[in-house]
This record gives sequence, structure tokens and C-alpha cells, in this order.
Amino acid sequence: MTDKKLIIAVDFDGVLCENKFPKIGKQNTYHICLMNILIDLKQNGHKLILWTNRGDNEQYPCLTEAIDWCKKKGLDFDSINENIPNQIKLSGSSPKVMADIYIDDKALEFGNTKSKLNTIRQLKTFIK
Repeated sequence: MTDKKLIIAVDFDGVLCENKFPKIGKQNTYHICLMNILIDLKQNGHKLILWTNRGDNEQYPCLTEAIDWCKKKGLDFDSINENIPNQIKLSGSSPKVMADIYIDDKALEFGNTKSKLNTIRQLKTFIK
């Protein structure tokens, strides 16, 4: 275990609730467990970024609804679809937020050898 404070980027649909976009889906046991852990991590000084494709317009205020929904459940983010304030990118601006961990239901892990092999194996199944 380390004392380093992490920056964690968290997707919304499919991660904090079921994917029912543009509506907000229900939470199952896994969603609730993750949300509680994120709340604890935030209380322990880690930084959270809501990293979602949701946006707002007059007809669909989807991003605002997601932020408000999280706040009502006790989950507050340090940033929304942007880097943590005062975080500096050495290489200049880019659309990807900087984080130590990215939590996304559509991600494939490519970290250690086992995860690399699993990802390669999964991707090969899409080749006809």
C-alpha cells in the first residue's frame, strides 16, 4: 500500500448504474459497491474525475442529471470531463484526462502480460 493519492477517472453509464442512456439506469449490487468505494476513496484524499460521454443540451440535460444524481447519493467529483484543477500536461492540451486509473465498462485492459494476451484474444474474435 502506498500513501500516494490517486486520480481516478470514472465513466457513468454502465459503471455507476445500468446503461439506459439518455435516462439514468438502476444500480445493482456492483454499482452500489463501486460507488461506496469511490466515496471512501474521495474521503481519503484521492481525486475523482467524472469521465463520461454525457453532455447537456436543451432537450437532454444528461450530464447535469448524472452529476446531480451522483451528488444525491453522496458522490462528488473533483472535476467533470477535465483534468483536476492545476494539473499540468507536459505535452500540451489533449482531450484525454490524466488519471492513474480509468474505470470504464467498455475498456479492455492492456497492462500486464495476462491482460495483454486476454485483450489480443478478445480482439481477434472480431476478425472475420
